[in-house]
Amino acid sequence: MARGLANCNPGNIRRSVDRYRGEVRPSRDPAFKQFESLAWGYRAIFVLLNTYRTRHGLDTIAAMIARWAPPTENRTEAYIRAVARSTGIAPDEVIDTRDRRTMVPIAAAISRVENGVAADMAEVERGWELFENS
Repeated sequence: MARGLANCNPGNIRRSVDRYRGEVRPSRDPAFKQFESLAWGYRAIFVLLNTYRTRHGLDTIAAMIARWAPPTENRTEAYIRAVARSTGIAPDEVIDTRDRRTMVPIAAAISRVENGVAADMAEVERGWELFENS
């Protein structure tokens, strides 16, 4: 099983001082956060991407993924292409991080890139519901 899925952290969000609802503290993984369930892990993806837009002005897949998966650690351009291709959203198209029809496919695409397998869409949807209700 991929590390991100084992940690219920499908976005492979790194450990940091930022805290998320549903986060296991302390994480037993030395580098990545752990969550109580995949739904909480997907919620964290939605929260973080929304923060990228509202606090940092990053409102496209290209801008968000460049921060999410910087070139110092990743093949960022390939990551951007994979998310854009999977979602049908152009890399430089402005997105609304509060729109379910946009964000659920983006989170699923991020999970696929991070873990190498298709996302469990029921879990992604549950994560969106946790995000919407927070």
